[in-house]
Amino acid sequence: MLRRILQPLWVLLALIFLIEAWLWDHLEPVVARVVAWIPLRAFKLWLAEQVDALSPAMTLIVFIVPVLPLFPLKLVGLWLLANEYWLSAIVVLVFAKFFGLGVTAFVFDVTRPKLLQLPWFEKLYSRVIALREKARAIVEPIKLRIREAMGGEGDGWLSRLLRSIRQFRKRVQAAR
Repeated sequence: MLRRILQPLWVLLALIFLIEAWLWDHLEPVVARVVAWIPLRAFKLWLAEQVDALSPAMTLIVFIVPVLPLFPLKLVGLWLLANEYWLSAIVVLVFAKFFGLGVTAFVFDVTRPKLLQLPWFEKLYSRVIALREKARAIVEPIKLRIREAMGGEGDGWLSRLLRSIRQFRKRVQAAR
């Protein structure tokens, strides 16, 4: 019984996790393009050289520090929400999210080899990757059902409704 009640929560958490993973995967190439566009390639090479000289523990600090300045920006976004500046709040929060993920992806790309030398970080990284695959496994059947329903395939109520709407549209267009 409890499992059936918690299943929507697990699906929601899996969706949120997959959205974060999707953003990570898709922002990393965007950041790479920005790095190619702005003279950050030299900065990335310099940063990689500096990270090579650091211990894995110090590399963790290099990984965490760039995200810290974004925290006040998120607080500004929450203040804007609290004061009902909806559009400004959404813009600030979305900017902070995308910028934060982009910077984190950029820095993680440089620091990953050193960070994976830390045993606890390697375990955590492996668990996150495994969790990502588990989240995909949870969400995939739902995505498949949605695709089937949107295509009018399947026997569910949504599929039948969409087929009926298509048939109605065809009749209306034929009557013109």
